[in-house]
Amino acid sequence: MSTGIIILIVVAILAIWVISIYNGLVRLRNNRENAFANIDVQLKQRYDLVPQLVATVKGYAAHEKELLEKITMARTAAMGATTINDKIEADNQLSSALAGLKVSVEAYPDLKANQNFMQLQTELADIENKLASVRRFFNSATKELNNAVQTFPGNLLAGMFGFHKEPMFEVAPEERAMVEKAPTISF
Repeated sequence: MSTGIIILIVVAILAIWVISIYNGLVRLRNNRENAFANIDVQLKQRYDLVPQLVATVKGYAAHEKELLEKITMARTAAMGATTINDKIEADNQLSSALAGLKVSVEAYPDLKANQNFMQLQTELADIENKLASVRRFFNSATKELNNAVQTFPGNLLAGMFGFHKEPMFEVAPEERAMVEKAPTISF
């Protein structure tokens, strides 16, 4: 074999290797974006449900205006977020506001017995469970992409093609202490 053919074969193998790594990174990035699209679907359901929940609670808790305004503002910010990172931050704020609503509702026994409120609360709980599931899938997809971007041989090419480590969907810092605290159970 001549040297020219050997060089051509090596270049062809190298080109196939680079294309393979690039295509793998693109698939992983698309998988992550698809996973976040699933989160968006659940968030849209949540955003649509929040005004109904707020309206129901307003009838019972007129003096909880500040909390209800905070939920409405968080919902508006979440709906206006455009990037994945902005949506993650806005969703964390909405989750925090909704947690405050759950605590506030405990003070209203009549509200807890109201059929509309109970149905909305059940739907919200269902959406929150679905959100938890799609967030886990998103984080799994993000981990796969991050592993490919940070490990050899992908790390050799990832930066050249604009791939970088992406953030996970994590608990907001202000909620971290609450999540790490063991729940109190009383009978």
